[in-house]
Amino acid sequence: MGAEDYLPKKQPHYNPNTRYKFKMLVLVILTNLLTMYIFAGPSSFNLHPISKYTQHLSLPLWEPPSALLHELNATQRELTRSRSEIEELTQQLKFTNLIVKALATDLPRLQNSVSANRITSNSSILDHINGLSHEIKLAIGPHKLPLGYSPRMGSDELFPPVGGACLKYKDELAQYMAYTIGGECLVDDVFAQQLMLKGCEPLPRRRCHPKAPAKYVNPMPLPGSLWATPPDTSIVWDPYTCKNYKCLIDRKNKPGYYDCKDCFDLQGREKARWLFDKGLDFGIDQVLSTKPRGTIRIGLDIGGGTGTFAARMKERNVTIITTSMNLDGPFNSFISSRGLLSMHLSISQRLPFFENTLDIVHSMHVLSNWIPDMVLEFTLYDIYRVLRPGGLLWLDHFFCLGHQLNTTYVPMLNRAGFKRLRWNAGLKLDRGADKNEWYFSALLEKPMS
Repeated sequence: MGAEDYLPKKQPHYNPNTRYKFKMLVLVILTNLLTMYIFAGPSSFNLHPISKYTQHLSLPLWEPPSALLHELNATQRELTRSRSEIEELTQQLKFTNLIVKALATDLPRLQNSVSANRITSNSSILDHINGLSHEIKLAIGPHKLPLGYSPRMGSDELFPPVGGACLKYKDELAQYMAYTIGGECLVDDVFAQQLMLKGCEPLPRRRCHPKAPAKYVNPMPLPGSLWATPPDTSIVWDPYTCKNYKCLIDRKNKPGYYDCKDCFDLQGREKARWLFDKGLDFGIDQVLSTKPRGTIRIGLDIGGGTGTFAARMKERNVTIITTSMNLDGPFNSFISSRGLLSMHLSISQRLPFFENTLDIVHSMHVLSNWIPDMVLEFTLYDIYRVLRPGGLLWLDHFFCLGHQLNTTYVPMLNRAGFKRLRWNAGLKLDRGADKNEWYFSALLEKPMS
């Protein structure tokens, strides 16, 4: 023996997985051979399921077990069904491709059409405001939405709402919009209101601060404020002929015409309004009694002077918004000083309320024959819109001429769809019966259905 015989000999490497892998390889080969043999042709092998009564001992040596045959038959059926579904999906895909191609062909034309319409619309607006100041263009021109197109708006631009007549009076509009940005606005209340009454309503927004009252003091708390004259320091008097409330109260004793001449005297006729029910004068309690208690809760008084109707309703837990114009008097400021809600809104403006929401709408003297017939009819339909079913329209001392009553206004109210609850008419005699001037007061209802 040599010395090398005593050295440890290198043993051959043995992998325990080798045998397993070899078996798997043989099994795969046999399975593939069997599959090829089976699918070689229907005549070479019968794939009908084996009867459950067949004994395995009587089968030929080459026939596979029944479970395998059953599985192969099921696989073949699935393959046939899958081929049918694939053919159907292929046809649908071809049809979809045709639609996509057609849309892709037409898309440039649609995009050009939308762009052309947008350019035309914007060009029309820009043409109207061309030559106006930069501030006016910012106030009334279109502005791109920061987040792009909004499905809710149906646009990618925001157009500030401005009365259509604003662009008719460009010089006045330029004067109204002439100010120092961030500074104090001119005291141009009268001028601005004239623009509104011409149809420039709503007015454009401005980036200046209104003049504040000097030595302003806090208002009197409710309910005392309802019937108290506010302090003179509560408002700016520059736009008005009178410079204090005493002057306004004394107007009732002066000759000449003033809008709502005695409205500021809360201890005079205002104190007794709507407390009694007689003839043309309907009482508030009698009107409220036409509806179940507590169901008249919110409403509107159109052209409500200094807000006395709203004050009476406030005492009965009914909230009324009063619209008023400042015709040589601080009507809106006075209403607010009483602790009531006011809106500086003309009769031409669409009512800023959603449909079927208000319980009552009242108007005294304002809705009358001085309004063009078509404007008045639109107004009545707008009132009908905002009243809830069963809501009340109270026309208080509607003025007209005798021949207009039955030929114009009764048919107009019928067209608007109101139902009569109360109706009184009377001849106005202060200027003589020969003038044939009439008042009528009416309590009308929006039908429940």
